[in-house]
Amino acid sequence: MGSVAAKRKNLQELLFPRGIPSLWCPPLTHFDAARRIDLRRMEAHLAWMMPHVQGYLVPGSTGDGWDLDDAETDTVVRFAVDAARRTGLCLLLGALRKKTVDVTAVIDRFLDILKRLTGKTDPLAALMAAGVSGFTVCPPAGKDLDQATIGAALEIVLDRGLPVALYQLPQVTGNETAPETFGRLVARYPNLILFKDSSGADRIALSGVDAGGVFLVRGAEGDYARWLRSGGGAYDGFLLSTANSFPAGLLGVVNGIREGRLDEAARISAALSGAVAEVFTLVGEIPCGNVFTNANKAIEHFMAFGPKAADREGPMLHGGVRIPAGILAATGESLRRHGLMPERGYLEQETK
Repeated sequence: MGSVAAKRKNLQELLFPRGIPSLWCPPLTHFDAARRIDLRRMEAHLAWMMPHVQGYLVPGSTGDGWDLDDAETDTVVRFAVDAARRTGLCLLLGALRKKTVDVTAVIDRFLDILKRLTGKTDPLAALMAAGVSGFTVCPPAGKDLDQATIGAALEIVLDRGLPVALYQLPQVTGNETAPETFGRLVARYPNLILFKDSSGADRIALSGVDAGGVFLVRGAEGDYARWLRSGGGAYDGFLLSTANSFPAGLLGVVNGIREGRLDEAARISAALSGAVAEVFTLVGEIPCGNVFTNANKAIEHFMAFGPKAADREGPMLHGGVRIPAGILAATGESLRRHGLMPERGYLEQETK
């Protein structure tokens, strides 16, 4: 493990010369009324988040990464790479497919894009020139898959030698990578650089398995103040859907814990957790999308347009429906109840 961990550390330092961010976001993919990707809206949203969030996963589940077609996926990837090259933000690309053969095909397509954009033919050189730190993958989908099958599938991806972030998302895959399987992969592959767990069960982080320097980020929502290693928790950072909606608040939790302002961090965490739980419940009745996407589209609508956002048409979802007016109104009430409603939306401030 020692030499593998040392190689991993060297690779992480090469990919993240300023250190791995403690707060990451899978940004929303915004759509216009014609269901086309709205890059201007995405640019404004990113500009609002960036003072607080320096790491991004594109496309993640919250950005409709499981549902975008190839052309849509390539559009958001090119957008993100352009932003990374201009601003220096940290970027992981999500190869979110349910079959390993499709995962490797998506990685190949992403590499072709990066090589064309940068003029680099070596894969790692193309990644670094594009400001990309690696590819995020899940185990193949299947609730009956055993750990040998899951491990073998992940080895196919890791054997390519490219930097990889492993994503635990049983809500989609129907399975989990067990701590023992994770430990074997960590001991063998220095290019396994980051692990995200959105399961809510936190089995790997709480198992005591030697992570060998793999950077552990939590993707499950709520109770944020208890999870960071700097405050006695099990994770190095967060990769949260709600960084789309509460970037400053979540950074306040991270910094508060890191700097010993635990009461302040707990207060912010409680307010965020309360609103998030309520809105995630509200959007459960929407027939398309997922709760991470739908809840954040509802909340971020108020961050963009302020207290009167409920008077506007709801945000468009990838499935071609808008967030219903009743859910928007209830979202606004939740934000007010928890003291999270902005005085003005960031898009209102642009046009002031």
